[in-house]
This record gives sequence, C-alpha cells and structure tokens, in this order.
Amino acid sequence: MLHTVEGIVIRGIDYGESNKIITLYTPDKGKVAVMARGAKKLGSRHSAITQLFTHGYYTYFQSRPGSMGTLNGGEIVSPRHSLREKLDAMAYSSYLAEMTDRILGELDASAYLFGQLSAALNAIEEGKDSETVTHVYEMKMLEAAGYAPVLAECVSCGEKLPAGEKAAGWGVSAAAGGTVCRRCRTQLRDPHFIQADGTVLKLLGLYQRLDLRRLGKIELKKNTRAQIRQCIRLFFDTHLGIQWRSRQFLDQMDNIP
Repeated sequence: MLHTVEGIVIRGIDYGESNKIITLYTPDKGKVAVMARGAKKLGSRHSAITQLFTHGYYTYFQSRPGSMGTLNGGEIVSPRHSLREKLDAMAYSSYLAEMTDRILGELDASAYLFGQLSAALNAIEEGKDSETVTHVYEMKMLEAAGYAPVLAECVSCGEKLPAGEKAAGWGVSAAAGGTVCRRCRTQLRDPHFIQADGTVLKLLGLYQRLDLRRLGKIELKKNTRAQIRQCIRLFFDTHLGIQWRSRQFLDQMDNIP
C-alpha cells in the first residue's frame, strides 16, 4: 500500500553500498522508517530528500502494517542546508533529532511536537540562540516522556514560587519532581538538590510553556545560562538515564578554546 506523509528526517544510516534507511518524524504516524534505495548514488533522485533535518512530503510503499517501507519519492518543503554546513548548528540540530528519536516511541504521533521540532530547527537555521532553543525543546521532551517537573510552586508543600530575591533558598529536585522551597529542602535530604535563583526558576517555567514558533530574542547572563543547563540536565539524567551522543559532542565544543 502506498502512503504519503509529511515528515522530518531525524536519523539516517547507510545500508549496503548505495542504500539508506531513514527515520521520519511525522505528525500523524509518529516515527516511520523507510528504505531509500540508491540514495547514496551520485545524482540519485532520493539523495536530497533523505538528508538529515530535511522537511518534506514522502511517499513510500509498505507491504504490510509494521513492516519497513520503501521510499518511492518525495517533495522537499525545507532542505535546511545550513544546519548541515555549520558545525555548531549541526551539533545542536543533531541533539534535537536524537532526543526526538530516542524519547518518543514508534507510534507517538503529535502534531504539536512535530511543529515544535520544525520550529526549533527553523530557529537555529535563522540564527536564534541555539542553546535557548535546545533548552525549550528539552522541556517539551521531558513532558512527552512523562517527567514534566512542577515549576510554579513547591512540589512538597504547594507554596507558590515567589518573584525575584524572595525565591532565595529555593531550588530544584529531580527526585521530588520539581521546585522545592527553602523550608521543605531541609526535610528533603536530596544530595542532588540544586539551589537556583528566582530568575532561573521562572525561566524554566517559561520554557515549559513557551511555543517555539513564537520564540523571540532572549539575552541571558552567563551564570543564568549555566544554572538553566544544570537544572535541565539534572531532570534529564535522573529520569531518562540516556547517554546522548550528540550532547557529548556539544560538551566537547564548549571546551574548545
């Protein structure tokens, strides 16, 4: 049976001398794996449409439900060349794609998450702050995995998160599942508790709610960036426990003088 889907290429592996297997993330079918025969050959009609991060419409033949499809053809909506040409853009975009591939299940279709992934890749391509884009998308992935942290109030007693300096002593606990006030933290006994200032905690909540399609320009202090990164990684590493290949590369890039 022939199927036509809108999709973004989130993974591609070589198969034999001339073929590729690509994984598409689609809004209505979730993840779809298809064989692109001859895609590695020079001048192949499948070459462009099977490149990582490409957004397009894909037509494939599937002999039976659950089997791998064979790509018949496609139409490119956005080739996203620049994401593959610049090292930093490639690194951040690869992490977005890896998160999508490894966190979402085969049938986890979501028009919202598809739109967020597309918007995130577009934002990086447009030169917006790649780190902020990535952190916002990480919050979407935490929610998709079922680990969305409680950020508007203390997860223990329910006290609302105060503004500014009044949030002194507050922080995050992945074990508890969100923000913890200064009173409850003494009873928590979480060795991995991270104390964070009020600005960071407010931004984490904003990132959780923010639609990436509406992302504007955000300028943050170096210390604020570091705390946001530390908090999000705590939630990721505690609840997901995945060794991220692309995140390791991002860390290596940060250490390059």
